[in-house]
Amino acid sequence: MTEVRARAARHKGQLNFEAELRSMLFAFGDDPDPLPETVRILDEITTDYIIETCHIAAHAAEYSGRTKLKVDDFKFAIRKDDAATGRVKELLATDKYINIQRKAADDGELKIGLERGGRKRKREVDGKEAESELGSKKGDGKVDNKVLRADEELGDDDDE
Repeated sequence: MTEVRARAARHKGQLNFEAELRSMLFAFGDDPDPLPETVRILDEITTDYIIETCHIAAHAAEYSGRTKLKVDDFKFAIRKDDAATGRVKELLATDKYINIQRKAADDGELKIGLERGGRKRKREVDGKEAESELGSKKGDGKVDNKVLRADEELGDDDDE
């Protein structure tokens, strides 16, 4: 069991997540204007959970001989909570997918039909040569495309 830490005096009475908690309570069927005590208690629980998780992650980083926290330190801190671990994995996969998509868009990989760098790639479409920026037909019949590879890595290739 973890030790109970006292909230810093500067945070006493201050609500960090009031608007979010009110919205969440209403979404789960509570009154549109929940009791202030309910919001205050949930805010304290949420804040304490975040602080405690950060302390555990900092302790894991210190044990590893680092002063900076890494994502793996937080994964270690929540490793016993299956729901939180699954959610973190899902969010990290989504973040990776978004970054790959953004990089592909920045590189001009998603610009269809536009010239990039003075040369165009070609691929076969209905027996004709069509110019495209998405990829080139290779000898094995696969289209070379960063976005398609990213989808395959994340397991999102069944979007149909």
